[in-house]
Amino acid sequence: MAGKNTVRFRGHESFIIREGWLNKGLWEVSQNPKLFFHNYGADDLGVGPNMAKAIRYWMRCSKLLDETKKTQIELSSLGKLLLEKDEYFESLISLWIVHCNIATNTEQATAWEIFFNTFDYEEFTREEMEKELFTLAMRKADGKKFAEKSLQDDCDAILRMYCKKEVAVTNPEEKNVSPFGALGLLKCSNGVYSKVQPDLNRIPPEIVLYLMCGCVGIGNGINIDELLRMEKGPGKVLNLKRTGLVELLEKLEAAGKITMNRTAGLDMVYLKDTLDKKSVIEDCYK
Repeated sequence: MAGKNTVRFRGHESFIIREGWLNKGLWEVSQNPKLFFHNYGADDLGVGPNMAKAIRYWMRCSKLLDETKKTQIELSSLGKLLLEKDEYFESLISLWIVHCNIATNTEQATAWEIFFNTFDYEEFTREEMEKELFTLAMRKADGKKFAEKSLQDDCDAILRMYCKKEVAVTNPEEKNVSPFGALGLLKCSNGVYSKVQPDLNRIPPEIVLYLMCGCVGIGNGINIDELLRMEKGPGKVLNLKRTGLVELLEKLEAAGKITMNRTAGLDMVYLKDTLDKKSVIEDCYK
């Protein structure tokens, strides 16, 4: 049986990430480490208590918080870096970094991790998504009970978070449109959703590198097809086709950030020994 808190559903209080939430959260936490201890931070954040809980949840999912101390909550090293480099979250780079962290966070954003890594439908209806994600979530939970309604709420949140058109059509007055729709990962047409490869010109190649830094066992090189198929790798998390992944890898090679060996059908990619996520992120903003 899985250990405690190995999966989590509906931690967002039914609120997707709204425009301005993350940068507001970063700033307020940087000023007040006890922010979330008083009325969940609602007063300082200027939102209701449930929204404040959601902001904390999304910051945690995004790995922007350091909650190791019982008496205060600080920004993580990533949170501090994003606050320094992109205080108002105006860059797509920041959204891509946060997306990658959420889509690989099994413990806090289980449905997101499943959707991007093991849900293999390229086209699907909401009902198909809910049914298949429930099956996959049952396996991931490994005996830990959860409410099917919670999983359905997560499916709804994923679609609202990444598919702008669906939100705009259903409620044009709604102000909770997520900035993550700008990433171009999902489309909707007549009730049918599609996972799509984003515009490659809108993906900084360093984001591929960022995900590669989190992959286990690639120190001695990794095959391009494995990068495409592996869970929590760039192919899955970024909805990349093989040609798209290769194009981004070639840009990284041209910049001297990786080495590729494509002779005799090897198609291998090698990282530099000194590479780490912090340096990758800093390079993104140069």
